[in-house]
Amino acid sequence: MLTTNLTKPLSKKTLAAILVITLGAEIVLYFMRYTYLAGTLYDAIMVASFFIGWKLHHRIVDATSGRPTKRQRALQFTGAFLVFFIGSTIINIYSNLAFPAFNKNYDQYVQVYTDPQTTIDGATSTFFSTIDSVGSDLYNDTLAGLEEVWRLGYIILVLIVCKKIFPRRWENGSRDIFILFALFFTSILFGIDHTLDTVQTWPVRIGAIVTFANMGLILGLILLWTRSLWVTVIVHSVYDITTTLSWNYFHYAVETFALAAFILHIILLKFEKTQQSIELTD
Repeated sequence: MLTTNLTKPLSKKTLAAILVITLGAEIVLYFMRYTYLAGTLYDAIMVASFFIGWKLHHRIVDATSGRPTKRQRALQFTGAFLVFFIGSTIINIYSNLAFPAFNKNYDQYVQVYTDPQTTIDGATSTFFSTIDSVGSDLYNDTLAGLEEVWRLGYIILVLIVCKKIFPRRWENGSRDIFILFALFFTSILFGIDHTLDTVQTWPVRIGAIVTFANMGLILGLILLWTRSLWVTVIVHSVYDITTTLSWNYFHYAVETFALAAFILHIILLKFEKTQQSIELTD
């Protein structure tokens, strides 16, 4: 059972590591509004999250279904990416209508972000300066996917706390409510975290929290659906990378990748069904 695996006993070192990538990340994010050092520390926490995720990822795997093939993993990724793409598109449309202050602020951020950088004498930035800028962005986008280790860590902590506080209900087997609570809690926290590093007006902050909380909810559902931490990490990273590419190079980078993922998903699905039919006839 999923909850049983997620709440297996933790060693003191593992618990400390989870606290660092969860509560520690919150503290560092807040101080990013005051010092660049906090940003460096946050990147270090994200890098460390990879190794912690390697230790935790087996807890969410469905051991009863067997090890997925490479084709099945690819189907999981393409399917999960399409779900996130469609969900994020709907969320963006909703946020655009419901939170105009946030939308305006976000548009200004993108505009400043994509404006050509200039040197002190006013000349356009050099080729290598552009490489440094874009390379740094892609690096940060890749690290952003490791926020899914943060999510898994929080889900584990929340479930352990629920198990301690509500032992009778836990033993009775009614645990779906705890999973849902952990999912919604981490989603809201995901939204709040996207406002910690900067000082914003309340209309902008509320819009950001709702928007990113909804996206966090979709990522959490993908994590529980695929039962794969790394598929979710890759979906998050690839979406962020294609978004950055759409800002700097090709406006429809996200949509183009989603279309390619859809075509690949259909092809892989056909091969998978053919393989299953062959196995049934043997």
